[in-house]
Order: sequence, then structure tokens, then C-alpha cells
Amino acid sequence: MNKSHKSVLSRISAVVVTGGSSGIGNRLIKAIHKIDQNLFYCNLSRTEPQDLPPDLRWKHFPCDLAEPEQITATTRSVQAVIDENGGQGEVLLINNSGFGSYGPFPEPNLEHQLGIMEVNMKAVVHLTGLLLPLLKKRGGVVMNIASTASFQPTPYLTTYGATKAFLLNWSLALHEDLKGTGVRTLVVCPGPTATNFFKRAGFATPPTDVHLKQTSEEVAEISIKALQEGKTLVVCGWKNRLMATMGSLLPKKISAPVAAYFLRRARLEEFRRPLRGK
Repeated sequence: MNKSHKSVLSRISAVVVTGGSSGIGNRLIKAIHKIDQNLFYCNLSRTEPQDLPPDLRWKHFPCDLAEPEQITATTRSVQAVIDENGGQGEVLLINNSGFGSYGPFPEPNLEHQLGIMEVNMKAVVHLTGLLLPLLKKRGGVVMNIASTASFQPTPYLTTYGATKAFLLNWSLALHEDLKGTGVRTLVVCPGPTATNFFKRAGFATPPTDVHLKQTSEEVAEISIKALQEGKTLVVCGWKNRLMATMGSLLPKKISAPVAAYFLRRARLEEFRRPLRGK
């Protein structure tokens, strides 16, 4: 499998990733580097990664993706660094950064909800639009990390789920827009994954059945396989694919209360969990 992976990655010489300091973004960098050690990486995030391979060729760009002016300024620097260090091959753009929160809207506050929209949607469109001339010039792929929350309304994760639904549909439409340009898209939809996402959203652990949880490493491997196969959409894991299909087929007026029941129960289970150890 690594040989076939390399056949695709050998056309890529530079990778731009948002949120590579932890979680799925971090594991994607490591997994790609394990296959091909010749790529150059640009990481955009507020926190600099501390655990990347010592032989990795990379540069960190401090950037708050909720601030449009920072995206604009950082992108100019990224393009200059790629021109200098990123070889002559294609460019892989991984829009990975995102966050959410649990609770009835607008908890914890409206500013937080607007921030979710800024990072999960606007920053993706902004960064992709700024880098698209470079990708068209060299060829490449735009990989967007969405979620299984994309496929149905998600009460208690109201804004988060809606932003991921936007990202799913935007990515698939963008792929059609880019036909014939040498650039394609891949939208990845993980289920609940052991990352900092749930901690930031207010959970101690991912609030789902243990059999539905995935590791960041598993999601990274699935994403790279889908990249190699030329897919435009991948849902990570057959159980998540089943749930995504059910969420898509149910009428929205039915799927919303169904999702509300399970998400409300998940949060109640999270609160009960510490009591079980007493």
C-alpha cells in the first residue's frame, strides 16, 4: 500500500496544513512523511508543533485563522517559502483546523459561535481562494477535513454541524468548478476521533460508544488512501458510513430530533461517567 501511496505523493513537493500542531493534522503530516521524506511542509496554527520527525523539512507560520488579515499576510509568506523550498511539484492543501462546542445555542456565548463559523468555513474559503492560483499553476489537491456531522442537523452541536455541512457541499461543488485545471478536492468525514476537539467542546472523552471512536492515526491512513485513489469524498469507517447514510436518507424534520436524542444522551452519559467509579 505504501508503494501506491508514494505514486501519488511523488507528484507533490509541498504541503500546506492548518492545525498541524495536534490531532488529525499532526498525524497527517507524520503519515505522509513516513511514505515520502522529500516533501516540504508549511503549518498554519496558533501553536507550533513540538513532536514532528527530526528530519522533517517544515516551517511554522503563527496564524489565528479567525483573523482574516492574518490569513492574508501569512499566505503571502507561505507562497514565498514554497517558491524557495517547496520544489517544483504539486501542492497539497489540507484545511484541517476546526472547533465546536456542546450545548444549546448560543452556549457558551455568541462570540464563540461566530468564531466557529470563522474558522470552520470562512478561513477555509479564504485560504483556499488565496492559494488557488499557486495550485492551478503547479497542480495539486485541496483536502478538507469535515465530519460525519455534515450529513444531518446536529442539535447541541448546532453551529459546528452546520459549518461541516457547508464544508462538505462546498468541497464537492469546488471539485466540479476545478475540473480541467489540474486541481481536485477531497473531503474527509471522520466520526468521533480522539483529538483535542472534544476537550475544547467541553467533553473529557469523545461522547460516543467506544466502537465508533477512531484514532487520529486511523483517520490519517484512510485520508491518504482516499487521496491515492482519487476520491472526492471519504467517510472514515464502515460504521460511520452507515450512520452517515442513515442521516442523509432520513427527512431532516425527523433526523433533527433523532440526533438531539442521541447527543443529549451522550452528554448525560459523560456527566454520569465519573460517578460510576465511586
